[in-house]
Amino acid sequence: MRRVERATPPDRDRAIDALRALAIGGVVLGHWLVTALVLDSGAIRVASPLRYMPQMAPATWLFQTLAVFFLVGGYAAARSRGASAGTYRQWLGARLARLSRPVGVVLAVWSVTVAGMLAAGADTVTVTRLVKLVLSPMWFLVVFAVLTAATPLVARLHPMWPLVTVAVIDLVRYGVGGSSWVGTVSVLAGWPASHGLSGSHGFMNDLAGWLTSHGLSEPHGSMNDLAGWLTSHGLSDALGSGWLTSHELGDALGSVNVLAGWLVPYCLGAAWARGALRSRTAGWVLLVGGAAGAVGLVLGAGYPAAMVGVPGAPVSNLDPPTLAAVSFGLAQCGAALLLLGPLRRALRRPVVWAAVALVNLSAMTIFLWHQSAMILVTALGLLAGEALPGLHTVPDGPAWVLARLGWVPVFGLALAVCRVAFHARERAPSRKRRLANA
Repeated sequence: MRRVERATPPDRDRAIDALRALAIGGVVLGHWLVTALVLDSGAIRVASPLRYMPQMAPATWLFQTLAVFFLVGGYAAARSRGASAGTYRQWLGARLARLSRPVGVVLAVWSVTVAGMLAAGADTVTVTRLVKLVLSPMWFLVVFAVLTAATPLVARLHPMWPLVTVAVIDLVRYGVGGSSWVGTVSVLAGWPASHGLSGSHGFMNDLAGWLTSHGLSEPHGSMNDLAGWLTSHGLSDALGSGWLTSHELGDALGSVNVLAGWLVPYCLGAAWARGALRSRTAGWVLLVGGAAGAVGLVLGAGYPAAMVGVPGAPVSNLDPPTLAAVSFGLAQCGAALLLLGPLRRALRRPVVWAAVALVNLSAMTIFLWHQSAMILVTALGLLAGEALPGLHTVPDGPAWVLARLGWVPVFGLALAVCRVAFHARERAPSRKRRLANA
């Protein structure tokens, strides 16, 4: 702890590292709690307790913390690029190397593992499901890498642009005419002044105006104006009749939301880096406004309550990000800003700071190997000769949840072993660390 304290630059904002650690922790715990590997007739299938217990959906609002990671990522990348003495190519190469080196190790280890499992006669369906489980979270790294590369271009992009993009695509994918979507937009646009954020203006106009007053560029329209524009241009009937809601077009537009949805918190992070969003009012507006938007879309427009994907559900808030997920992300960003003060005070304690620093130094290893750690424990549990509650059983009741919570420390121990084994590949040579320092 003393060594970590001495090595920390005096001007480093430790709260930023704490937010990153909280975001990584939320993703890891979320995956461990909503992913079950069920032993079924000799094969392994992936199941989710959210499918059997939809009342658990509000728990996903605690553990789906990706928006915080993109907020911190945008902040760190913008500051790093501004302070970098090297060329753009050198800066980007150093930052992307931080992402790619650990990925190569995961791919190499799992290539050998798959070959060994198939040679031993493992069921190909089981092997495919396990590999998908390990590789599926890596979509996040692809999106993060693209946004990192675009940092000089998006550093001054107003967050309303990607937010409106997500809204338009959702309107097209899910329809406008006669649906409850328009009603929800109207409710949000007319959010009452009693909430302390709007007078004669609609909710989104009020939020956009507040962002402008806090150092962001001029916003362009409101969600209410957007819905009215689509209707006036004859798109309401077309969308309502299914003209633009074919499966193929929906998938194509959804892929745009993968970038646009996460660009919203990334842009907020870049704005934060250049001096905006510094007051507590900023945090409260984002928190209250984003939460109201998310709740309104879930209750009034039929969006799923779960902020993660649920197997078998017709709509996922996360794949691709929907307007509900982006609104929820705004609330998370607001909460993160409000936590800065308490986090800074707590991190004055060397023991707390050492724990946060350890997570940050191992962030990529933790993210890339947490699913493998769960699979390792599940596989070793098969040696017991029977299905173990919370590990191999169907996640269909509170008993499974309680048993699963008991397995979480075991998953953590397995992840610690993976960290010891593979953490060295996360560290860059000293010169590259200086170029990419964030």
